[in-house]
Amino acid sequence: MPNALAMLMLMIWPIACIILMKRLPLERGLIWCILGGYLLLPPVANFDLPLIPPMDKDSIPSVMAFLLAILMLHRKVPLMPQSAAGKVLVLMFLLGTIPTVLTNGEPVTYSNEWGESYTVQGLRVHDILSVMVGQAIVLLPFLLGRALLGTEKGLRELLLAMMVGGLIYTIPSLIEIRLSPQINVWVYGFFQHSFEQMMREGGFRPIVFLPHGLWLAIFMFSALISTAALTRYADPKVRAKMIMATIYLAGVLYLCKSLASQIYAISFLPLVLFASPKVQIRVAFLLAATAVLYPMLRNAGLIPLDSILAWASDISQERAASLLYRINNEEILLARAHDKLLFGWGGWGRNLMLDPASGRVLTVPDGRWIIVFGTFGWLGYIAEMGLLALPLVLLWRRSRSGAVSNYAAPVALIIAATMVDMLLNATLVPLTWLCAGAVLGHAENPRLASSPEPRETTSRLFGKGPVIGRRRPRGRRTVL
Repeated sequence: MPNALAMLMLMIWPIACIILMKRLPLERGLIWCILGGYLLLPPVANFDLPLIPPMDKDSIPSVMAFLLAILMLHRKVPLMPQSAAGKVLVLMFLLGTIPTVLTNGEPVTYSNEWGESYTVQGLRVHDILSVMVGQAIVLLPFLLGRALLGTEKGLRELLLAMMVGGLIYTIPSLIEIRLSPQINVWVYGFFQHSFEQMMREGGFRPIVFLPHGLWLAIFMFSALISTAALTRYADPKVRAKMIMATIYLAGVLYLCKSLASQIYAISFLPLVLFASPKVQIRVAFLLAATAVLYPMLRNAGLIPLDSILAWASDISQERAASLLYRINNEEILLARAHDKLLFGWGGWGRNLMLDPASGRVLTVPDGRWIIVFGTFGWLGYIAEMGLLALPLVLLWRRSRSGAVSNYAAPVALIIAATMVDMLLNATLVPLTWLCAGAVLGHAENPRLASSPEPRETTSRLFGKGPVIGRRRPRGRRTVL
């Protein structure tokens, strides 16, 4: 159970957001409201209020950043993208919850041959409000990123924040790699996941304050790619330090013992360091398209699962067994999802297979795609994956005929890697939505492209300026 400090941290984070937004430039304050909450706030702990989704480390920073941007800084945050496809996807994401609730009013009963049964309640009309509000909160970082981070400065600040956050997080990560993952227990009084899953290869995976060690590994990958991108455009005077930071983050990522994140790093790091931005964007577009089409490719038998399992066995029997477990669970959940293909089963675990005797979950959904597919059906899946892929599609189209920021390409690669990882894990977090919104805002507005400004970037990293930001002069309000 979370201790008092865990609940206190959730309560005071809105105050922290106010301080960040007042003292930092708009782009930097916005990013650290969301990224800081993700890295520091307790997982699992939440305030379960009536009629709205639980308020936790994901939702509290997103809501506060949105409210502060429009009420304190008086910035406009449009609710709809410019493109017709974007408008349709946003409406599907929000309004698609209505048919999901309305078509799942019946209870679901699980029974066995011994006469034991377990019943999951049906959804009620008033659940529409809760589900729709939950979807709207999820979308807030996407809208904020599109409105406020689509500039050259905003994209650079995203990379800078992920680099700084990653470097800071290496300290508790290395402590947990050496001593075992205990920091969340020491600080917040509980362990947030299965301790056995943090044990790998005779050692430990770090987890710190994130939901799982795999979440930490994918964040370290994002930090590594961000650092490599900033290194490429760094001032020659500090490039050696940036190279050292890149190597250091690569070493920590290796120690995180996540094969998927290591493969992403091996595949994408050379692209970020040596390939042109257009090539990077093209790769991101192709990966996003593959991720979106994955269920159809899977149903058509075009995914070589046997070959993938054999390749995993060659690397590690433990990893192959884990992958086989995921695939078997996905097969069961896909069969259940086929009963409600269009709108899904809704919440309350109705999309899962439960033990009739105890109600215990028998099928564990690991990938984000199967969770969304089973909960909201094709409509919800297309809406969510489409909103993540749309920025990469528009950025690719724009890169073929016009200029794009060099900083947009590595952010696009981070989004694409996360979309691929969502086929294995539920690693979609507010930071991903923020990145997707920033790329969409950049792709929609051709005037936002300009050449990189390496001297400003690197001077703030290793020069006289502070890493997080400088205080604004007193007595003068700056409207950014």
